[in-house]
Amino acid sequence: MRSGKARLDPVWKAFDEAEFGPKNSLNLRDSLPSAADATYRTEAWLRERQVSGAKEVLIITGRGNQSPDGVSVVRKAMLNLLPTLRRRGVVSEWREHSPGSLVVGLEPITALLNAPRRKGDRDAAPASTDPQSLSALDKATLKLLRTLAIRSLDNLGVRDAEKFIEAEMLDKFNSLAASIPAGEGSEARLQKAIATALEQFDD
Repeated sequence: MRSGKARLDPVWKAFDEAEFGPKNSLNLRDSLPSAADATYRTEAWLRERQVSGAKEVLIITGRGNQSPDGVSVVRKAMLNLLPTLRRRGVVSEWREHSPGSLVVGLEPITALLNAPRRKGDRDAAPASTDPQSLSALDKATLKLLRTLAIRSLDNLGVRDAEKFIEAEMLDKFNSLAASIPAGEGSEARLQKAIATALEQFDD
């Protein structure tokens, strides 16, 4: 005989899918990843969801019933990761949704672009002012990126912004590119992310 909890699990799952949708739900429970794998997958996924414009997402960690101490290893990994992503301008807040899941609020793209770089951040872009690094981008993308760089410098109150534009373009490109999966359609997603960031700067 199935327990009352087991009978209710599909009901809660249906409610979660209706609230968040499959795109904004990450199920780590079913694949049983290691803590390191879960951390890597979740950071990449949260960054992608942020640049896609999601405001809240659901991470299913599992309760940890099969763990030696009864606490989910994956859940511990998430609670270690989320403060780091908040400092990097990706995550705004999080809360327990159930004993086996977390709801995570995501920052607007401008928070990612304006987050201070910290020594040791593994996603920190190398310093560079070589415009050739952007030469493979479409002209439309470069135009958007230049506009974003100008808007960012203006927002910071930088004088004589023209001499800093190329470096700022590279900086914004590196910040956004780290959050966009490589492959077909990646430049279109980059353009959309830049356009969204420009809208947020204007708000």
